[in-house]
Amino acid sequence: MRKRHPIRRVIYGLFLILFCIVAGTAAFYGVKGYRMYKDAVSQVSVADRFEEIQNEEHFTQYEDLPEFYINAVISVEDHRFRRHPGIDPIAICRAAWTDIKAMSFVEGGSTITQQLAKNMLFTQDKKMERKMAEVFAVLDIEREYSKEEILELYVNTSSFGSGYYGIYAAAEGYFGKPPSELTDYESAMLAGVPNAPSMYSPDVSMEQASQRVGQVLRSMVEYGYLTQEEADKIKESGM
Repeated sequence: MRKRHPIRRVIYGLFLILFCIVAGTAAFYGVKGYRMYKDAVSQVSVADRFEEIQNEEHFTQYEDLPEFYINAVISVEDHRFRRHPGIDPIAICRAAWTDIKAMSFVEGGSTITQQLAKNMLFTQDKKMERKMAEVFAVLDIEREYSKEEILELYVNTSSFGSGYYGIYAAAEGYFGKPPSELTDYESAMLAGVPNAPSMYSPDVSMEQASQRVGQVLRSMVEYGYLTQEEADKIKESGM
């Protein structure tokens, strides 16, 4: 019987140890995350929180959102939104690799549904247990609500900087109009703000906000929502 090469045995052993560490860490934070999730929904259920948000003044329904804005949000925040079950393994792996290289939380890999869960139920702290708590909340949300309802709630609970929460407040605050009247350029700008409101808010830096518009339009071209010619015209319209 052929013996396994010593180096291979070492590599196999290291891999097994690493797997056990990862599995143990996931289990540890999974338990803590589940407790955090249960604590959050014991105070207010997902259904009650949804209803509470939907009853707020100036809640903007999905059909009142410009199609361009919807496509812009999906393309720049979560381009597989309509296809995944609330968790995007590809985005998580990419984000984990980025975080490992940076030795910090640089990229979250969060889907729109995860961001909604965070906005509704949890703090903004970047802690592993909170990320795990999001997963349990996402399972509830995706089971009970349509993608349209999820996106609708997401844009109504997002921070747009300058004290504006929700797409209605942002559209009125920055442009003096309801969301249904936003131009394509304005829609692209607001789609890009929630990623980093302190940086991309037009009130903070119009230059940064305009650069972010370019990023949003490039994403829309990449994922087939626009041609490059259309994107160029929209960018020129805001100059």
